[in-house]
Amino acid sequence: HIQVACLAQPCQRYCHSNPAITLCSAAAAEDEVAAAFDLACWLAREKRICCRSKRSRRTREREREDDDTRGRRHSTTLHNTTITMLQKKSSNAGGPSLSRRRGTKGGRGSLRHVALLLVCLIVTLLGVIVTLFVQMSAVEKQTPVDSLRHKVQAVPNLLRGRQFSSRPKASTTLTTTTEEQVVHHNGVGGRAHSDQQEKSNQQTVKNSAVHHIDSHGSSSHSNNANNNAAASTSYPYPLNTVPDDYDIGSQFTPPGGNRFAEYKQGTAPSYEITPELRQLSDDVARSRRPYVRASMQFAWKGYEDHAFGQDEVLPQTGKGSDNWGGQGITLVDSLDTLWLMNLKDEFWRGRDWVRDHLDHGRTGPVSVFETTIRDLGGLLAAYDWSKDRVFLDKALDLGTRLLKAFDGADTGIPFGQVSLRDGHASNIAWAGSNAIFAEFGTIQVENRYLTKLTGQPQFAQKTNHVFDILHEIARPDGLYPYYFRNQRTKGKLQNGDPKPEFANDKITFGAMADSTYEYMLKMWLQGGKTESLYRDMWDKAIDSMHEKLLQYSTPSGLAYIADRNNGRLDHKMDHLVCFMGGALALGAYTDPQGLDSTRAQRDLTTARALTYTCYQMYARMATGISPEFVQFEAGRDFVVGRGAPHYLLRPEAFESFFILNQLTGDPVYREWGWECFQAIEKYCKTNIAYGSLPNVQDTNGKPRNKMESFFLAETLKYLYLLQDPDTEVDILNKHVFNTEAHPLRMFPVIDQDGGK
Repeated sequence: HIQVACLAQPCQRYCHSNPAITLCSAAAAEDEVAAAFDLACWLAREKRICCRSKRSRRTREREREDDDTRGRRHSTTLHNTTITMLQKKSSNAGGPSLSRRRGTKGGRGSLRHVALLLVCLIVTLLGVIVTLFVQMSAVEKQTPVDSLRHKVQAVPNLLRGRQFSSRPKASTTLTTTTEEQVVHHNGVGGRAHSDQQEKSNQQTVKNSAVHHIDSHGSSSHSNNANNNAAASTSYPYPLNTVPDDYDIGSQFTPPGGNRFAEYKQGTAPSYEITPELRQLSDDVARSRRPYVRASMQFAWKGYEDHAFGQDEVLPQTGKGSDNWGGQGITLVDSLDTLWLMNLKDEFWRGRDWVRDHLDHGRTGPVSVFETTIRDLGGLLAAYDWSKDRVFLDKALDLGTRLLKAFDGADTGIPFGQVSLRDGHASNIAWAGSNAIFAEFGTIQVENRYLTKLTGQPQFAQKTNHVFDILHEIARPDGLYPYYFRNQRTKGKLQNGDPKPEFANDKITFGAMADSTYEYMLKMWLQGGKTESLYRDMWDKAIDSMHEKLLQYSTPSGLAYIADRNNGRLDHKMDHLVCFMGGALALGAYTDPQGLDSTRAQRDLTTARALTYTCYQMYARMATGISPEFVQFEAGRDFVVGRGAPHYLLRPEAFESFFILNQLTGDPVYREWGWECFQAIEKYCKTNIAYGSLPNVQDTNGKPRNKMESFFLAETLKYLYLLQDPDTEVDILNKHVFNTEAHPLRMFPVIDQDGGK
């Protein structure tokens, strides 16, 4: 019984100048396939059918790195019958022997060469016939042909460690190997919560595919068409769908850092983002999407079962907490996540609670900033997607109460906290009674939207005026310290009002300052790119960031944005700064000078480089999860920040993964996000929900009894959208996200929708 297999593009494994070389073999035994492959490789290398010597040193290093990072371990033999190729001892050395005996030498005469060439031509002709046969007879289940294909496709990996010193650059999208390999990662248990639509999507992929197991242990569903498309893209990493029976808790192991090093400089990828590559990436993403959705269902169920209507659920003890004044923060913050994940039953149960029980008039002092971005932003986004008037009415009531933070603030900079019950406002004591830059500069997107939908101008007027003030008092470099005195000041603004004063000299794009820079760009986008003041403020700040704060680590050259304290650099970077990768990319793609401009390309390069650094902040930790901040040290790149080994379930890195993937189509951001998601699923999950991690270097650590609402509002949302190619979210043309990941329509889109 003759088993037929086709081994394609062996030469492409040694160079890229002639990828059309194809060897096909009809073989009665596995060792004959090996012999035929040896022949083709010898012809390619010794007779220069492919010009391996013309590859650059950088390419060869990348190839070696690519193989090492995938953890492949090649055997030095292919059974006892595999051919041992002759080493080239002189310029006229002969070709490999066709004998299956180890060590037998081949002849050197011209007749021998002619015979070898004739054999190759015959084999190639057979290959064309076999290829057509395989394509016509492919079936869903593995046949003997498929079984042999597994073995044949393993031959190059085995041979590579045996005879050829140079390691090739991977040129195919899908990687397969023998079925005996152990699954290491990809996937998550407990998919019972996936709805029928997701199951249907998965079944569609399965019905059109042949099932393989790749070298990373993940299941690959790929038909011949997909394999051909993958080969043409030269994307250097496998894209593999996730098996149904995979369990993260028992099978995922963080693969470690220092991988994907070609991305650290932020240059454009060497591969082309073709429609075929996008389609492959989308298919893989659809297989991952249900797992993230299942995590949201699990966390929401824990909240609904143990703390429904309270601010938070405690994920270890199962109790509820009203640490935000009893506003149902987790519920409201999660509503649009439920909608976007098509968890409509859960969404409508949340709506009913908002309608029947949410009463902001009972709540005392709250943070103006946190309540605006979580509660007000959550209500507005729930309305924006569902058009249910209940949410807009509640938002209007809450916005009116929050606006009282401006009362008595004679400088125009609002106080940091306000009582929703009686309107009393004051600055926050722990901030030295100062106003915080990141807080008073991150309430505009929500209030402007409220004005747009209600027609009541006071929300936009008061919050926009904050940016007018910032523009007037700005330093020449457009960067701001994070503490402001907003009362009892001496100077005057141009309009005669008291002038706010800088109360410290610490410049950062991290905690206490981050989101105000973000809103410079997003207010401009929200308004339809017509309010140039905000874009100008953004561009000036980003120019100065590049000039004064952007640094590179040693020895790896990782990009990071340092802090500046009293004129001196502090070489640390918060996890919070990781939002900048996405913000810079969004700014580049919307640059008034055009994406091809020098400024836009600079910003896009920095965006990619920073995002790679943030990925390494995850990958280099024992758990595969980032600490709160890292400290950069000469010769060590970075270490865990002193006193900050914890992970608070933060979303900023995933925000940048999502934005860069949606803008560029590069599949690598989905790969990084999927890896990080699995780490969170493995180390942060409890029996009830998810908890923050006390030490990201401790793989035996127990999650804390704390789950912030932003884990459901931001972290899981971004991870889901990253793997959701079918989302309606459009960050270039339709939506602007507030800093809590609540997507709201841009004003021109609202106008197109009739102002509703």
